[in-house]
Amino acid sequence: MHDAWVRVGRALRAALLAALAVLFLVPFYLLVRNGLAREEDITAPDWTFFPRDVRWSNVRELFQDPNVPMAHALANSALIAVLTTAGTLLLASMAGYGLARVPYRHADAVFYAILGTMMVPAAVTFVPSFVLVSTLGWISTLRGLVVPTLFSAFAAFVFRQYFLGFPRELEDAARVDGLGPWRTYWRIVVPNSRPVFAAVGTIVFIGAWNSFLWPLVIGQDREAWTVQVALSAFTTSQVVNIHELFVAAAVSILPLLLVFLLLQRYIVAGVERSGIDD
Repeated sequence: MHDAWVRVGRALRAALLAALAVLFLVPFYLLVRNGLAREEDITAPDWTFFPRDVRWSNVRELFQDPNVPMAHALANSALIAVLTTAGTLLLASMAGYGLARVPYRHADAVFYAILGTMMVPAAVTFVPSFVLVSTLGWISTLRGLVVPTLFSAFAAFVFRQYFLGFPRELEDAARVDGLGPWRTYWRIVVPNSRPVFAAVGTIVFIGAWNSFLWPLVIGQDREAWTVQVALSAFTTSQVVNIHELFVAAAVSILPLLLVFLLLQRYIVAGVERSGIDD
C-alpha cells in the first residue's frame, strides 16, 4: 500500500512538472510560430497550431530591413554585454576579496554602505548618471554605455560572501611560496573560484543584454543601438511590424540560451558555494 502511494506521488509530481514545463515553453513556441508566419496568419481570428505557409524568408527580411540595423544591434549588444561582464567581474571580485580579507577596522561599515546602495531605486540615480555622462561627452559612445554599469553592489556582495568561506590554507601556502596579495589573488583565488565567477558573470551578462532604458537614452544614434532598442523600433506610432518583431525577439534570446546552457552547472555550484544564506 505504501509503495502504491509513493508511485502515485511520483506520478503527480511528474505531471505537475510537465504542466509547468509546457507553460514555460509557451512564450518560446509563440515566438517561433509567429516569427515564421505571415502577417495575416498572426492576426487571423482562426488559430492554427503552426502556420501552413512557413516563411523562413522572414529571417532574411529581418536582417535586410533598412529601417532597423538588426545585425549591427546584435553586435553592439554582444560587445557591451561582454565588456560589462568582464569589467563587473574584475571590480566586484576585487572589492569582495578586499572586504573579506583585508584587515581594516572599518571594513564592516564599508560593506554595509555598499549594501545600502542596493536599496536606492535605480530611478533616483538615473538622471544624475545621465547628466554626468552627457557632461563627459559620452552620449552614443561605448564608454557611455558600459562604464556607468560596471559597478554592481550585488556582485560585490556575492563575492564577499564567497571569499569569506574560501580556504585560507591555500592563501597561506601561496604566501609561504613568496606570493604577495596581488599574485595570490590572481594565481590562487581566481582560478579556484570559477563557479562563483561563472554564476555572477551569467547574471551580469543577461542583465546587460536585456538592458533597455539606459541604452535607449545614451545610444541616441542608430550606430549605437542595442538589440533591445532595435526591437522597440518595430513598434512605432506609424507602423507595427509584427512578424519581424517576433523573429527579432527569437533571434535576440539565442545568445542568452547559449550562455545559460554552457554555464548552467557552474551557476548552481556558484550559488551553493557563495554563502548567501550565511
